[in-house]
Parts: sequence; C-alpha cells; structure tokens
Amino acid sequence: MPKRPEDICPEPTLQSVNADSLLNPGIYPAAVYRCADPDEALALLEGRQPGYVYQRDGHPNADALSAKCARLHQAEWAVVTSSGMSAMASALLAFVQHGDHLVVSDGVYGHSINLLRTEASRMGIDTTLVDTNDVEATIAAVRSNTKMIVAETISNPLLRVANIKALAEIARDTDAKLLIDNTFATPIVCQPLLHGADLVLESISKMMNGHGDVMLGMLAGRSDELARVRRVMSVWGLTSSPFDCWLAARGLATLPLRMQQACISALEIARFLSGHDKIDEVVYPGLPNHPDYQLAVDQFRGQFGCVVTFRLAADADGTADFIRTCQAIPFCPSLGDVSTTLSHPASTSHRSLSEEEQAALGIGPNSIRLSVGTEPANSIVDALDKALSQLSEG
Repeated sequence: MPKRPEDICPEPTLQSVNADSLLNPGIYPAAVYRCADPDEALALLEGRQPGYVYQRDGHPNADALSAKCARLHQAEWAVVTSSGMSAMASALLAFVQHGDHLVVSDGVYGHSINLLRTEASRMGIDTTLVDTNDVEATIAAVRSNTKMIVAETISNPLLRVANIKALAEIARDTDAKLLIDNTFATPIVCQPLLHGADLVLESISKMMNGHGDVMLGMLAGRSDELARVRRVMSVWGLTSSPFDCWLAARGLATLPLRMQQACISALEIARFLSGHDKIDEVVYPGLPNHPDYQLAVDQFRGQFGCVVTFRLAADADGTADFIRTCQAIPFCPSLGDVSTTLSHPASTSHRSLSEEEQAALGIGPNSIRLSVGTEPANSIVDALDKALSQLSEG
C-alpha cells in the first residue's frame, strides 16, 4: 500500500513547534483555530483556558506585541488595535456611555476631536474642549458626570506638553479616568502611567513601528480592565492583523535607537530654524523658550521628541511653494518614519476644523510640522536651508 503524503511529510502544527527555540517569532495568519470539542471552545472563548479560536478575538502575534508594549509602558495590560483611532475608540466604548461627559484637550489630533466630540455626541455623550495646560480651566470644565479626561503628552501639532500629574489629580478627584495619547513621545520619552495616567494610547503606525508600513494602535492601563476592553474590541471589530503585529514587533526592536537619533537631530534642527530669518516661530519642547520647557525637563526621560513645528515667514502660496521646493524631504500627511517628512496641519491632520478653530489653536496656513527621522541632522538642515533660501516672504 503506498504511503500517504502526510505520512511521509507530516504537516507541522503549532504544538509541534518549539516556540522557545525560535530566535524570531513566526507569523500566524489563521482566521480560525481548531478546537478539540465544544467544552474546549467554550473555555477558550470565556478566557478560562489560554489559546485562540477566532482572529477577531485574539491571535499570537497580537499577544506578543501587546506584551512588549506593556513592558515598555510598565503597564498591567496592553492591547493592540487596528489603528491609533481604534485604540481611542476602544477606550471610549469601554469606559464611557450615554449620559456621560468628557473633558478633552483642545490641542489633540483633529480626528480625535471628531471622534470625542462629534461622533460621541451621537451616542449621547457630551464633550467639553478645554486648554488642559490651564489647570484652573480644566477643573472648571469637569462635571459630576465626567468619566474621562483626554490629552496628549505632546500635542499635535503645537507640541504643548501635558502636565500628566496635575491632570491625574483632577481625574482622581472626580472619579474620572485620565487617558493620555503618547504617540508623539513614545515610551522612550515618557511613560504616562508612571505619572498617574489610567490609560495610555499609542498610534503604533508612527514612531513605535517606525517604518511607515503598518496601521496599528495600542491601549494600555494599570487596573484590571483587560477583559472589558477585549470584549469591546471583538464586538466592534477593532482588532489587528497578524502580519502588521509581526512587523511592528520587529520595529520595536530598534525603537530606542531610532528615537535617540531622531530626538538629537530634532533639537539641532530646531536650533537652526530658530536663527533663520525666513522663520517666524519655532516650537520644540527642548528649546528653553518653549512655554513647557521646564515641565518637559521634569517629566520626560532626557529627550524631547522627534517633531518640530515651525511657521514660515510666508503666506499660504509661499508655504505651498516651500513644500514643493523642499524635494529632499517628502511631504507626507503622517509622521514617525525612518525618513524625515514634512506635513501641513491646516490641510491634513486638522483639516476638519474651521479656520477659526485652527487659528484659535495657533495653526495657520504657514504652519509646518517636521517629523525628524534617523538621517544625519546636517542633511536635513541643508535641505531646509536650500528650500528656505528660495522662499519669497509673504
């Protein structure tokens, strides 16, 4: 009787792989996993037994990446979501409900404002936007039904630094949760949970992954709320893909090196721009003239982030010409890649806000956000200097 193919070369299974012997983890793209019987399936789905049933409920690559993120933030738990916005949505859906109130920094990412104000209002959730750098104004904005305060460690794009300890005290006094979006800082610059935040969010798509090839988010926390967050993620379909998780886990291996180089270069570039006659203003937390410089020194881990925001001495047309002229630095409406990129907040990240709202935040048609990569600083300075030399004042 001829041998069957499976007898000659048995198909490997997860159980047959010695995971401890793998230097690099594998990719597990399975949408569904085999169960021995209904009892095992129920135990897996209820979390009484470790393992996997359906990718939307969890998979090995997400768990591996979550564990790395939790260690980086010294969190009790972490989850990986399909994007930074889905991480924000997970926090909203898990901890806020109809009739509740949010206090949100008016300096957060434009889509975060859309979610936490416009979309949340459709669910019967009220939102107050406030300058969370103003402690008294933040206290005044809090109500008896406030369930969450939301701010960014370093705001997008004006780079204001949140006083996390002060906001945490306000949240504790009102029995609200403090959620900090740490995307511009990463855990290399700041670990918000250690300063009193209840929840921390990262857009892994940005500096955490650092290679511009994944779309993922992360939510981590201190208290035992993992089951609730995972339930929300599964029901609303906010979970991640195995391949993106695998790529991001690989990106995390170089995060400290990438952020160190980018932060060093960002400070050097900010100093160069500060002395240029074609620049009206430079904003960077590592400059002594930044309004939150001392807070950044006290709260951060010796670095100040890889984003520099500046205003050109030009009008809208001149700003567009500068972007077109600066060919050595790609114009990309995102950040956190290994390559340095330019962005224009008024037409990209904050385009959903009115001109009046943009102006109130300090965003103008001549505002540029520079995301510094890992190139030598002098190459970026040379590219900026060349483009600025061709700039006509508006």
